[in-house]
Amino acid sequence: MSGVWHRARFAEEARAPRPDLALLCLLVGAETDPGLDEDGIDAVQIELDELAGQLPYAPGGPRAWARAAADLLGERCGFHGTPGDYGRLEASQLHEVLRRRRGLPIMLSVIWMEVARRAGAPVYGVALPGHFVVGFGPPPTGPGAAPAAGDPVLADPFDGGRLLSPADAELLVAEATGGEPLSPAMLVPADPLDIVLRILNNIRAWAAPRPEQSDVQLAAVELALLLPSHPARLRHERAQLLVARGDFVTGAAELEEYASVIAAMEPQGADTLRRQARAARARLN
Repeated sequence: MSGVWHRARFAEEARAPRPDLALLCLLVGAETDPGLDEDGIDAVQIELDELAGQLPYAPGGPRAWARAAADLLGERCGFHGTPGDYGRLEASQLHEVLRRRRGLPIMLSVIWMEVARRAGAPVYGVALPGHFVVGFGPPPTGPGAAPAAGDPVLADPFDGGRLLSPADAELLVAEATGGEPLSPAMLVPADPLDIVLRILNNIRAWAAPRPEQSDVQLAAVELALLLPSHPARLRHERAQLLVARGDFVTGAAELEEYASVIAAMEPQGADTLRRQARAARARLN
């Protein structure tokens, strides 16, 4: 599952001053799909460029950009999502989403963002709780009233690029959170590396209940650990996966390392990890 070339490129790109979101997503795809090679990655980048070339030049303000993207990607190309996509690994792989025209909200949003950005649109990702969308125009300062000529406009690529009113965005958040109100903090542009981490989290969540896909889960964890900022608990998950896959020595060492990280704040948790490490080593006997 792992490959030296794409992991090295992923780590390098993740530390670039302006990380290339499409490339990072494609390197995630190469890690989880052995059939995606460097030529395949180049082909996807070319296809994104070609789609961007089909958008009208400077169609107008944010609403005009959003409508133009929805017309091209949602209507003409048929990109959208379905409930069944949540059960497919391909829905989190950029090259497969581009091929199938189906995917999770965040992956469809990446395509919207990358195509629109290449065409010169002011576009960014919006990580609403439970549902990723895109924004066109200047980043907002708050939910506000209905968009005017220069105000930001939200679009939902999962729904074919449907433009969202403030009430629509409120409803999406309420459905995902059980009633939490939409806040200005939810509408700020998502950082590219946070987007990549969220994609990797989706892959981990897909693989976790499927023991036969532990290699995919481990790959997603190890890529996340290459990001400059990541949850420390991922080290624990990696250790557990290594033990489950029979690499008892490396897994035990990882458990002990993580125990030393949390020992000052969670002494009982650290003791539990050390016991797990001893148990892992005992399985060698």
